[in-house]
Amino acid sequence: MLVLAKAMLAMMIGFIISIIFGLILIPLFKKKKTKQVLSVFLGESHKKKEGTPTMGGFIFIIPTIITVIILLLTNKIEWSNNLLIILFVFISYGLIGFIDDYLIIKRKNNIGLTEFQKIVGQLFIALISFYLLMRSGHETELYVYSMGIKIHLAWFYGIFLLFILVASSNAVNITDGLDGLAGGLSLIAFLALGLITWNSFWVSGYEEIAIFCFILVGSLLGFLFFNTYPAKVFMGDTGSLSLGATMAIIAVLTNHEVTFIIIAGVFIIETLVCILQMGSIFIRHKKIFLMTPLHHHYEKLGWDERDIVKTFWVIGLFLAMAGVMFAVWL
Repeated sequence: MLVLAKAMLAMMIGFIISIIFGLILIPLFKKKKTKQVLSVFLGESHKKKEGTPTMGGFIFIIPTIITVIILLLTNKIEWSNNLLIILFVFISYGLIGFIDDYLIIKRKNNIGLTEFQKIVGQLFIALISFYLLMRSGHETELYVYSMGIKIHLAWFYGIFLLFILVASSNAVNITDGLDGLAGGLSLIAFLALGLITWNSFWVSGYEEIAIFCFILVGSLLGFLFFNTYPAKVFMGDTGSLSLGATMAIIAVLTNHEVTFIIIAGVFIIETLVCILQMGSIFIRHKKIFLMTPLHHHYEKLGWDERDIVKTFWVIGLFLAMAGVMFAVWL
């Protein structure tokens, strides 16, 4: 019961502070005119969203950090190297996203950081994360616990870490295109990661990592209060890059990288669809999908935005449950 109580306390504090920050930040964003500039290719249904404030990632990033500090100061959780790594990734990738959002707002167009600048920043943070992991004694093996498989990656583990952090952060960024879509899927993913982490007793500070996940679940729930259709604020790159990278580093720290592929299935599918579309245009000079990412394809088919979001949430929840079962039960 103590485990459940800690999880509920973490989610409750994260949720309450997130709601408070939403009520404070959204009017401030409107006053400062931090408006989202939308692509002209999105169609009529998205025109009414023009001018919606962005950088809403602060509504769950800041409350999560504050909640962690509160629980540390009240001795509800203990400090650990792994918690440091998670917070470093969480804040650093959020900072890259913030710079991108800020430049878009300042220039009043849809051009922030270049793709090259983003990738360089993401790789640089991933390299520091790898250094911190190695210093903390993290193993360079890839585990599939339910199947008893252990793969020794040696020096290749560093490349693997760079790939998974950059790929995951960009996958959530790609998925962030409809009201509540990326936020809801991220909430589901972190809930699953929290449950899995609490069973990863071999990991130093595993309880603190799990509690961080539950804090973020509560903060994301508060954010969704403002982000679901019709959205009063968008998370922007500030939120999406931070969420994706943090999911990945938690999967790495708990040695559940393979399970993460299942949990993040919707994000991965969205990304693969974009890659297939670009490949088809380059090789065949033809489109496979009406528009990418995948959620926009269904919009072009005439689906209502809310139906797309709910369908993707259901698929995300199913995959998350399958991931938990694969990691903990089988």
